Order: sequence, then structure tokens, then C-alpha cells
Amino acid sequence: MNNNKGFNWFFPILIAAVLLFFFTNMNSDSGSNSLDEEGFYQMLQQGKIQDVMIYKDTEKADVFLTKAAKTELANKQVAKDKSPFSTFDFAPKPDYTLSFGDLQLFLEKFDKIKQENPAIPTKKDYGIGKNPMTELLFTAVFWLAIMALFYFVIFRKMMGGGGGGPGGQIFSIGKSRAKLFDEKEKVQVTFKDVAGLEGAKEEVQEVVDFLKNSEKYTKLGGKIPKGVLLVGPPGTGKTLLAKAVAGEAKVPFFSLSGSDFVEMFVGVGASRVRDLFAQAKAKSPAIIFIDEIDAIGRARGKGNFTGGNDERENTLNQLLTEMDGFGTDTNVIVMAATNRADILDKALMRAGRFDRSIYVDLPELHERKEIFNVHLAKIKLDENIDREFLAKQTPGFSGADIANVCNEAALIAARNGHESVNKQDFLDAVDRIIGGLEKKNKAIKPSEKRRVAYHEAGHATISWLVEHAAPLLKVTIVPRGRSLGAAWYLPEERQLTTTEQMYDELCATLGGRAAEQTIFGNISTGALSDLERVTKQAQAMVTIYGLNDKIGNISYYDSSGQSEYSFGKPYSEQTAKMIDEEISKIIETQYQRALEILASNKDKLDALANKLLEKEVIFREDLEEIFGKRAWDPELTERPVSNTQDSENGSPETVLGPETNTQL
Repeated sequence: MNNNKGFNWFFPILIAAVLLFFFTNMNSDSGSNSLDEEGFYQMLQQGKIQDVMIYKDTEKADVFLTKAAKTELANKQVAKDKSPFSTFDFAPKPDYTLSFGDLQLFLEKFDKIKQENPAIPTKKDYGIGKNPMTELLFTAVFWLAIMALFYFVIFRKMMGGGGGGPGGQIFSIGKSRAKLFDEKEKVQVTFKDVAGLEGAKEEVQEVVDFLKNSEKYTKLGGKIPKGVLLVGPPGTGKTLLAKAVAGEAKVPFFSLSGSDFVEMFVGVGASRVRDLFAQAKAKSPAIIFIDEIDAIGRARGKGNFTGGNDERENTLNQLLTEMDGFGTDTNVIVMAATNRADILDKALMRAGRFDRSIYVDLPELHERKEIFNVHLAKIKLDENIDREFLAKQTPGFSGADIANVCNEAALIAARNGHESVNKQDFLDAVDRIIGGLEKKNKAIKPSEKRRVAYHEAGHATISWLVEHAAPLLKVTIVPRGRSLGAAWYLPEERQLTTTEQMYDELCATLGGRAAEQTIFGNISTGALSDLERVTKQAQAMVTIYGLNDKIGNISYYDSSGQSEYSFGKPYSEQTAKMIDEEISKIIETQYQRALEILASNKDKLDALANKLLEKEVIFREDLEEIFGKRAWDPELTERPVSNTQDSENGSPETVLGPETNTQL
């Protein structure tokens, strides 16, 4: 079993340093400069000796030269005589070591020479004899302390014990960085914590059940799937589903990100893949989870200007080999998550590697209600909170968005001093997430404010009077984020969109600019976001969905995602000119239609704009006072059913309706 620690180089280095230290200290005496008595007296008479330290008990003395004599000696001394540890000596080393026979005779001779030459600067002193073993032991303890500090502070961090930063694991850089969850690790997330995602949970539960009770499937000739790929927009719960698998499965679970394979050194990614699968096979049956696999699974040969020997491609090749190659283990399942399945390599997506591709879509109405139930369990709520109402107010929200709404509502309630989170706190949270923070102190001219009011009233009027436009929820002229005004709609949750429905949505979106033209006789730059939306929607009608009579039933949409690598268009210049003309024709037709609707309902438009200027924020009830009950209410006609009744429709692309706000 690989413990992923690698070889610890610290201890061989420590042993070598200790041996070097003792070797140099054992040979220090032989390498030091010894001086006999005759030589000492001669140097004393020449005035080269500064101090003499006499040790009575050992019959030795340390001789220290003058600066001039030291300079002369240094020129003659060879560097090899110095110890590598001499830099860290605590006390100055003597220049010479003198051994004298009789102390009395030595002192008499010393005093006689000084009397004959009074100019001699030599001083004598007495000290206690040094024990070589004690000094050696003290120095050894000091160096051991230095080495221990070096090990715990620096060396262990380099070996990966202190963190996994870019400089970590310098001696085991090819080892996998996967975090292991086994029976010792308690993962709190289970399938009960995953709201919605019923189809995805069923698929994943089957994988977990296979690992627990493999005999139930193998006796019928079934094989365990090699891989499960979770695909879906950001925030839909892919990683949460993998955490639930780790909490439910009683098998080792290796978790890491796709970027953990990427390193600046060549061959590291492939080495980490090999090490990861080696660990998983040693603990089989096991599950490997790779989050954001598109970091290493991008299609090969696309946009590669650096040559064929690309590090990322080598990592991917090794992953392909490990998942389905010679010697692969059947008891290791690979789970992966990505929101860019279109750019993954085809070899990675084939059966035998990722056998199952599970699409984790944005939650439907009933799934959003379940998600709200999970996130509201930890929040102190008001008694009259309706979870069904909250789910209806958040169409197109992902699981992460709903969690953000709940958290933002709790923060708003605390900011306002509420004892519990009420309905209005949730509505304010949705408004803030969609439109941004209110800027009530923003300076706006009265003429500009009046234009903003008519702009938003134009949106509200047309969306109320046309059949297929999304029902209005709220209109405001209070600046939010980058917009001067906004209108909130409640889009109908549908899986298919007809041509008439898209025309009505285009007309409602152009209602703001049409209102400016109707009232003021000119237009402004405030309709930027509206024009961007209608242009993209009209372009999709012509080039993607085949909803134009002149272009016909043709779609230039590339679901494989390879069109982004091509420099040309899939149609001719003549067709491109025709597409531009049809897009412009669709938009202008709906703009003229909006002008006609507003011209025939100018009095109601004025009343709505004046009310908006007065109250700054109006709701659906205010529109009913002016226009009466809306003739078309999707809730009165049919409601979506979350059964398998409409399975014959397959899995069509969901056409995005109008955004929940229209920015000015």
C-alpha cells in the first residue's frame, strides 16, 4: 500500500552533517597551530603577541597575536586548515596553542623578557582549563537544536506536511494530491441533504449500491460502470451530489480537482494520475471524484500552438489509459463533474470510460420548493412563510442561487432588526440578487426620471396587453446596480417556445424605447440592454431555431462546441447578408407593433407613468386598477406537470424567456 509520503531525505542529511561536525572537531587539534616555548619567547621578543591565557591545571596556554601579526599569519595560512563550522564559534579562537613544562620557570622567563623590553604590549591572564568533551557536547547540542528547528519549520513544509501550496511536496511532486475519505472520515452530507435531482440521485445510488452489493449485479452478468460524468450549469449541485456519494458509500472516496494535476514541471500530471489510480486500486473497491475535469479533459489538438508534446495532453492520455486500458481494475469507479461537456475529448466520453453522463439541470418548481425546505431549516422564519410562493418567485434559479437568497434574506432581516425572516425580506433578497443594490441617493434630473418612468411603463403596458409576454410582477424607477429602472417579470416555465411567443417577448422588450418615441418624439441610450436581448433573440430565431420563413428550416448551431475553433462561417456571404436583413426585419416589425399598441393606449400609459413617478415602485395590483384584469393568465390555462407524460417530446433545448428584469 502506498502511503504517499515518499522518501524522507532529512535524516540522511542530518547524519551526514553530524558526522562532518564530529570529524572536523576530532581533527581540530591536529589542524590547529602548535607553538613550542622557544618559538613563543622569540615571538614575544618581536612584539607579535597581544595576550596569553594561561591554564595552570592543564599546563597549556592560548596565544593571541597582534593585528599586524595576524595579517602576516593569514597570508601564510591555507584555507583548508579552517573548519566549516568555525563561522559559528561562540568564543574567539587562539592563534597558537602553547604547551609549557613547568609553570614557575615559564613565568620567570616571561617576566624577564618583559623587563628587558618594556615596550612589549603582551598581557597575561589565567583561566580554568577547558574540557574538550564538554565543549564538544555543548556545540553538538546547539547544532542538533538548529537542525530540529530547520526540520519542523522548513523541511516538513517542503515535504508536504505543512501545506499544499505551489512550493509544497518538492521531494514528492509526482504524488497525487487527492484527499481520501474512508470509514474514519465522517462526511456529514447524505442523499437526504440533496433536494431535487431525483434522476441523478437514482443513477448515482445505483453505483453506490453496486459497490456495496456487487454480487447482486455480477451474478446476472452485469459489469460495474467505469465512470459517471455529472454535467450541468454552475450551482446545480454536481459537487454536492459527489459529497453525498462520499457520505453514503462505505468505500474509500478520493476527491480532487482537475487543476491538481497541473504543474509547471513536465510529466508531473501523468505521474499524479498513475499514483492516484495506484492508491485507489490498493484500496479497491473505491471511488475517484475529479471536480472540473475540463481542466485536463479538453479535446486534444484544438487550439494547441505550443506543439504536440503538451503537458495537459500527456495528463489526459494517462487518464484515458488508466480508465480503460490494459491492467485496469474493475473495482474503481471514476466520477467527474463539469459544466463544459462540449469541450471534452471524445475518447474520454466514450462507453467504457464514462459510461453514464448525467445531466443535472436547473431545478423545476417542485424541486425549488424542496431546495428551499433544506436551506430554510436553519433559518428562524416567520409563521406565514409560504415555500410554494418562494419557489414561484425564483424561476431559473440554481440550487446555489436559492441558498444565496436564503442567506441574503437572513442578512436583510438582521439589518432591519427583525426577530424572524419574513416574506418581504425574501422579496428584497430576490430583488437585490437580480437587480443589484438600491442606489436611492443617486442624483437624477427630473426630466431623466420622467423618461425612465415612461420607459418602464412602456414595458409594463405591452407585457400586460400582449398574450404571450411574461406576467408583470413589479416595476420600479429606483436605480439598482447599473440600471436606472427595472421591471420584474415572472416567466412562464415551459419547455417549448413557439414563434408567436417569441414575437410577443420581443415586442414587450422593445416597449421601453417605443414609449420614449411615442411620448417624447425621440429616443435615448437607455435601451442598451433591451436592444442586446432582442438582437440575440432574433438571431437565435433565424440561425438556430429555424423560425424564419425566408431562411427556412436550417440551423447553424453546433452542439459539439467545435465551431469556436473555426475561423469561418458555416454559410456564404450571400446567406449572411440575408440573415442580417431578416434579423433587422423581425426587430423593426415588432418595434412598429409596440408603437401601435402604445399609441392606442396612450392615456393608460400616461396614468401608469404618473403613478410610477408618484410611488416609485408599483406592483401587479396597480396595473389591474388601470388596465383591468389581464386577459391571458397562464395559471388559468394549464400548469406544468412533473411526470413522464410529456416524455415523447424528448429533451428539447429550453428557450430562455425574458430576463426577470429589464434594465434601462
